[in-house]
Amino acid sequence: MPKQKDLKRLIRARMQKTGESYTAARSQTLEKHSPRPTEFAAIAGMSDEAVRSKTGRTWQQWVRRLDAIGAARMPHREIAKQLRESNEISGWWAQMVTVGYERIRGLREVGQRSDGQFQASKSKTFAVPISRLYRSFSVKRTRGRWLPDVDLTIRTSTVDKSMRMTWPDGTSVHAYFTAKGRQKSQVAIQHVGLARKKDVTSRKEFWSERFAALGEIL
Repeated sequence: MPKQKDLKRLIRARMQKTGESYTAARSQTLEKHSPRPTEFAAIAGMSDEAVRSKTGRTWQQWVRRLDAIGAARMPHREIAKQLRESNEISGWWAQMVTVGYERIRGLREVGQRSDGQFQASKSKTFAVPISRLYRSFSVKRTRGRWLPDVDLTIRTSTVDKSMRMTWPDGTSVHAYFTAKGRQKSQVAIQHVGLARKKDVTSRKEFWSERFAALGEIL
């Protein structure tokens, strides 16, 4: 499957050659460049065994099912909505299957959201109670020890559970805190609103370094 920018180039070339609409040219281009069923799981980012155990279908079966309803021409929300309303799978798995299908059909790259932007995710477990881990984010003075020179704004927060922050560059950081026992807790970061795929790698590296620094002070 060609990358997103290459896919668009192929679609435009076909439109000029055939006079087809964008939708028709896109459908035909996707059909010509479809990956083999043996590649579906790797592209979707989840094994056939995992998706079948939770949804009752393999990726090949889901692709066949969604192709039949014209999902390749639908927006993300409409695909997920149809899966939910058909009562085939739960809301969370409807989202997972939709994302996997979009990746298989070349409509979304790994790390890319339905709005075209990218998201970097990173998590880390620390040997401290959840309240202490949460305070390392919520208390500005403590946060400055492991996250210096970052003038972020905390928009919303729920104590010991979650926090949404606006980054200096206008992107958004969501932090989710989970207790793993009385003396162990985890934070999962989602850095959303990234414009380019290459930003995902750099942000993951950044959070890996900052988590290492946080571990040293906890």
